[in-house]
Amino acid sequence: MTSLSRMPSEPGERTKPTGKAALRKWLMDGLPESSGKRQGPHGRPDSEHKPHTWWRVMCLTGLDYFSTLGYQPAIAALAAGVLAPLATIVLVIVTLFGALPVYKRVARESPHGAGSIAMLERLLPRWWGKLFVLILLGFAATDFMITITLSAADASAHVIENPFAPSFLHGQNIIITLVLVAALAAVFLRGFKEAIGIAVVLVAVFLALNLVVIAVALVKALGSPLLTADWWTALTTQHGNPVMVVAIALLVFPRLALGLSGFETGVAVMPQIKGRPGDTEEKPVGRIAGAHKLLTTAAVIMSSFLITSSLATTILIPAAEFQPGGAANGRALAYLAHQLLGQGFGTVYDISTIAILWFAGASAMAGLLNLVPRYLPRFGMAPEWAGAVRPLVLVFSVIAVVITLAFKASVDAQGGAYATGVLVLITSAAIAVTLSARRKKQKGQTIGFAAVSVAFIYTTVANSIERPDGLKIAALFIVGIVGVSFLSRMRRAFELRATYIRMDEAAMKFVAAVDEDTIRFISHDPKTRNAAAYRRKLSHAATVNEIGNPKDALFLEVIVDDSSDFETALEIRGIERHGFKILEVHGSTVPNTVAAVLLHVRDATGIIPHIYFRWNEGNPITNLLKFLFIGEGEIAPVTREVLREAEPDLTQRPWVHVG
Repeated sequence: MTSLSRMPSEPGERTKPTGKAALRKWLMDGLPESSGKRQGPHGRPDSEHKPHTWWRVMCLTGLDYFSTLGYQPAIAALAAGVLAPLATIVLVIVTLFGALPVYKRVARESPHGAGSIAMLERLLPRWWGKLFVLILLGFAATDFMITITLSAADASAHVIENPFAPSFLHGQNIIITLVLVAALAAVFLRGFKEAIGIAVVLVAVFLALNLVVIAVALVKALGSPLLTADWWTALTTQHGNPVMVVAIALLVFPRLALGLSGFETGVAVMPQIKGRPGDTEEKPVGRIAGAHKLLTTAAVIMSSFLITSSLATTILIPAAEFQPGGAANGRALAYLAHQLLGQGFGTVYDISTIAILWFAGASAMAGLLNLVPRYLPRFGMAPEWAGAVRPLVLVFSVIAVVITLAFKASVDAQGGAYATGVLVLITSAAIAVTLSARRKKQKGQTIGFAAVSVAFIYTTVANSIERPDGLKIAALFIVGIVGVSFLSRMRRAFELRATYIRMDEAAMKFVAAVDEDTIRFISHDPKTRNAAAYRRKLSHAATVNEIGNPKDALFLEVIVDDSSDFETALEIRGIERHGFKILEVHGSTVPNTVAAVLLHVRDATGIIPHIYFRWNEGNPITNLLKFLFIGEGEIAPVTREVLREAEPDLTQRPWVHVG
């Protein structure tokens, strides 16, 4: 294999960069040689990211999942009132019997961290698949970005509501949230190697404190029959019909589906899970088993905490305190910690909650850094710097600042957008596994997953109707991602796109057998492979241009497989057809593939090759659009432009002739 890029100078020849060069080197640290290869903090482990046992990785994804205890009970009580425990039970049933089986299958079929998005990409062809991925990335961006801003906003609420907080902090939610977002950005700009160790400590302390608060609260509730009786009376008086109670709980459920984003994060971190000694990348059985343990354990722990916390907070906290401005708004368990265990314990609980909510943003940021470089650079729909972590961190941080200002750091206002992103991702995962089961003719699983898909489709639609702001925010992300992606794709249209090039033995013999000191290629459309077509093309090239001995001329044919692909590996085959020697290669576009082959031949032989084209018929604008979207069109001038950008030295650049 011959590289198409120039080798860097020897280490001893390098000089230490200064000023802008040093800043650029720092920002681009970790940028891969070829776009689309960066795995991010949740990607394939390398020397800096060693795999870990499943329970340690569970703590990383638990930053997002478990931290919702900081605000979920309050949101449930505000949304459902006395029905909050029953609505939470509905959430738990959907979690354990809907989302969990879906994501266990996702883990089995997509074990490399790409999640359900990759499954759906494989099911949809060409540009439709790419467009669908961009839309899902818009919802994923909504989910993860709102996780960052919502968690930071709730952390700021815990700061301000603490009785020991200085008075000058009161009313400064926005400023505190922005400081937390900036601190999160600073962590990622410095590095994220110790994330799992920090996550283990934060999750262990936070869950232990919650266990104490909920246990004391339940003892208090059970020891106060009057409070329990008041709740039960309110429940039966306001909602006497059991069928209506269940119906209302189902209607309220979409507002509570916040922590379910932990499932998507759970499959995203799979490459960090330590597998078994016999695991391979094709069959990482141990990693999949670890992921199943991670998902199941997290779901069971969270379900237990959700039911008990909802019951305790609904019984013990007056309804007025859950309203905006109330002492329990967005912090129900913290309210109980202060009320039942004293200000000292309550403050410790606040500090733990603030820490895990802030670091939950780290989990979301890591999810973004995993998804965006995995797809957009590979599609050619992002600048090359999108493969590096630090520029993306800066971009995401600026977006987080804008969202915080737009929502005024309100937890309640951001709940709709968060739920929309979460529910769309889970719905897409349910549909993906349903289609997978159907394709494999697993009738029972197909019916089961289809039922789960219907449930999540209902939930998503209901949430979007009730809180359209979430859909609007997601739409802005989608429009932004799609717009920037296609602009980037057009801007990068003239880049070389070969990840590597290999010539088979026959192709190398054809090139080596040329008697002259110049290797001459004639571009030929593989759609016309009859002998007359080859003779006409050779006769035209000989008439219009000086090609030397026609017997030494080689035909070059590019077969466009999927024009929506940006990067491709090129396998060049040498074949003989009708007595003519032909190099045949499959690629995503004709001009870029031709340019890559010419440069490869130059590097392999040391001879500057020439290629001969005929002008394309048709409108040049139409031909340009054909090039952008189907990989053909205005071939000759585009090939020359690709070569010009790839090789600035005119004396080393392959020649392009058009007649």
